[in-house]
Amino acid sequence: MRALVTGGSGAIGQAVSRSLAAAGHEVWIHANGGIERAESCVQAICAAGGTAHAIAFDVTDPDATESALARILADGPVQILVNNAGIHDDAPMAGMTRQQWKRVLDVTLDGFFNVTQPLLMPMIRTRWGRIVNMSSLSGLMGNRGQVNYAAAKAGLIGATRALAQELASRGITVNAVAPGVIDSPMLGNAFPPERIKQLVPAQRAGTADEIAGMVAYLVSDAAAYVTGQVLSINGGIA
Repeated sequence: MRALVTGGSGAIGQAVSRSLAAAGHEVWIHANGGIERAESCVQAICAAGGTAHAIAFDVTDPDATESALARILADGPVQILVNNAGIHDDAPMAGMTRQQWKRVLDVTLDGFFNVTQPLLMPMIRTRWGRIVNMSSLSGLMGNRGQVNYAAAKAGLIGATRALAQELASRGITVNAVAPGVIDSPMLGNAFPPERIKQLVPAQRAGTADEIAGMVAYLVSDAAAYVTGQVLSINGGIA
């Protein structure tokens, strides 16, 4: 199968890309500003015997996205799509700028539409597909200082459930993954170890590979009857 991972240059995106390639899929790794990281991941996948390509475009730009997707679709349909592109720009809402609000929603929600919609008809014609949308614990529970991010990720959950109903009869599943506190280069400042132990019953941060493992399950044949669901990976946070 041919797969596309948006936001593929980040820690979670790279882990998902490696996992999909290890399962034998041809993976397109998307980046916006981090094309070098995407290309490095491609090199690692190819060195391990997999097949991968890097591609750069801004998911908030409909024309640029359509042009980039046309390049990918020229060789056949994309049957696995992981919508992982997203940003956060945190501030209490009382001090949040219009640009902070708009940019976060643009990347997560407009980006979801701009990437997913052009891929649907080619996917539908194959009668098999897997779409996984990367939401967040914030989209389920909210989080102080992240009204924009929580709104975007909650909106993605609503879109997931609606699209799952549209595509279920076509052999295509649509699910969301909602990570909690995940280990990343930025984690140390936001969540020091003592804070993680207070917040997370498992008393540790999750890993990008654990997220990738959940995605690998959702895109497999074993998950053919799982659709319209939100799967949380958060170490037991209720």
